[in-house]
Amino acid sequence: MGLFKSRYEKEMDDIIKRLEMNMSNNYKDAAQSNLKEFEELFEKLDAEGLLKDKTKASYGEKLTAYKTKMQGYTHKDQKPYWT
Repeated sequence: MGLFKSRYEKEMDDIIKRLEMNMSNNYKDAAQSNLKEFEELFEKLDAEGLLKDKTKASYGEKLTAYKTKMQGYTHKDQKPYWT
């Protein structure tokens, strides 16, 4: 991932930016939706062979990290403070 990114990398980066923004604003449902969108795009591009090995490894690691970080990251698991 040098100076010039492919349009596929830019698409994934755009999704990651939205994911990060939603996580920072505590929009858990939207962040989960972004994660799903990122995973689907990554798998599609990988299946079509549109990602270089280095790019595939980098975004694969990011996907794994986000999946781990967002396990149990939902509003339904959140306890209300008034009870």
